[in-house]
Amino acid sequence: VAYEQIPPVMIQALIAAEDDRFFEHSGLDLLVTLRSIFNYVVAGGERVAGGSTITQQVAREYFLSRDFSLVRKFKEWILALRIEREFSKEEILELFFNTTFFGQHSYGIAAAAQTYFGKELMDLTISDAAILAGIPQGPSIRNPIYSPENAAERRTYVLRRMRELQFITRQEHDAALAVPVRAE
Repeated sequence: VAYEQIPPVMIQALIAAEDDRFFEHSGLDLLVTLRSIFNYVVAGGERVAGGSTITQQVAREYFLSRDFSLVRKFKEWILALRIEREFSKEEILELFFNTTFFGQHSYGIAAAAQTYFGKELMDLTISDAAILAGIPQGPSIRNPIYSPENAAERRTYVLRRMRELQFITRQEHDAALAVPVRAE
C-alpha cells in the first residue's frame, strides 16, 4: 500500500510502539543506541531487546540476517544511515508497513488487517492499530490469534505510549482499552 493509504492512527501506533523519535533522527537514535550498548555490557555480552529504530529494522529485514552479532549490528547501523540518505521518512515507513511480518502468514499491514480483523486499512480502530503495532516485536506470540492475552498486554503498552505522546486523548485511550481483544 502507498504511504497515503496508511491511516494516521496506524502510523502513530507504530511510532509509539517502536520509535517515538523516528521523524527526528537520521536512522540511529543515539540515546537509545547508547542505552542498548550499556545494557549489552551490563548483561555480560548477552543480546538485549530494543534499541533498533524503524529504519534499522528495515535495514535488517531487507539486507541482513536476524542472527545477532556485533558485526551484524554495526552493518545495520551503516545501512540505516544510508537508507535515511536515500529515502524519505514516508518511503521508509511504506517499506516497513509493506514488508514486515505480522504473524499468521501475514506480510504487510494490509494483510494483517484482513487476517486479524477482516478489515480494510481505512477501517482500523485505535484498538486495532495498537494491536497491529504491537505484533512486530513478537509476531508468533503477540498476535491475537495465537494469544489474545499477549496481544492485549502489548496493546496496553502501545495505547499508553500513544497517550503519552499525545496522539490520542484520555477518552480515546480508555475506549480503546475497553475493547475486547480477539481476532475475526
